[in-house]
Amino acid sequence: MVASSASELVTALRAELAAIEPARRCDRVAERAGLGAAAEGRARTPLIGRLAVRLEDAAANAAFDWDPAAEHCRVAYLRGAFLSRGSLSVTATGTHLELVVNEAELGPMARRLAAMGLPCGARTRRGRGVLTWKSAETVMELLRRIGASATILELEASFIGRSLTGHLNRVVNAENANLKRAVVAARRQLAEIETLEQRGELRRLPRDTRRVARERRRAPEATLSELANRLDLSRSQVQRAFDLIGSIALHAANDDTENAENAPRWT
Repeated sequence: MVASSASELVTALRAELAAIEPARRCDRVAERAGLGAAAEGRARTPLIGRLAVRLEDAAANAAFDWDPAAEHCRVAYLRGAFLSRGSLSVTATGTHLELVVNEAELGPMARRLAAMGLPCGARTRRGRGVLTWKSAETVMELLRRIGASATILELEASFIGRSLTGHLNRVVNAENANLKRAVVAARRQLAEIETLEQRGELRRLPRDTRRVARERRRAPEATLSELANRLDLSRSQVQRAFDLIGSIALHAANDDTENAENAPRWT
């Protein structure tokens, strides 16, 4: 089964589940009970209608009761319930599975599912109970139990692809942010170096600091690590050199401002 879209995946899921032929009579009774109204000729799709017909042999003199039922019977009931009243949404932002039940059954069914290790949200919508799963892990476990093995493989591939895409987007965004910061820092450093040279203060700096300034002019786009490799210095040494340049340039700018404020004004 290879589905090229989310809607095709859901369609394939229903086909996979409807094709399961329960071997035990008790499972057939349970699945037919899960179909609910669909088993009485009110199926929402021909696929489910055909399933209801195949399970008609389980209709006579048989009833399903959850509490004394075996685990495999409960799973069969859930499979029928999902086919009849369930929905699955797979989008770029997450996975959402819903199961509609009678409002009176909402609380008891939520507790039963939690006891099976399938905890869900429970709410009322337009007079009907709705059980909701939003955890991809729990959705996968539910689908695995009711027999959707092929669908699970496709969902896992989808989750992995989505995870990789998200990771790559985060990496690209981080790299872009780092690049922008590096460009802004390099422009500031070049301006500070130019200020010190114009004031004749650059040549009085320590030798390694002058080397860092010279290399920055040669390679405005280089990172601190690249400058360090070119100069056979550590990254921290390069950073300290720029800190010194920036500190002296700031003092120079403050001096210029103070001199301008103290200059005589002619009126």
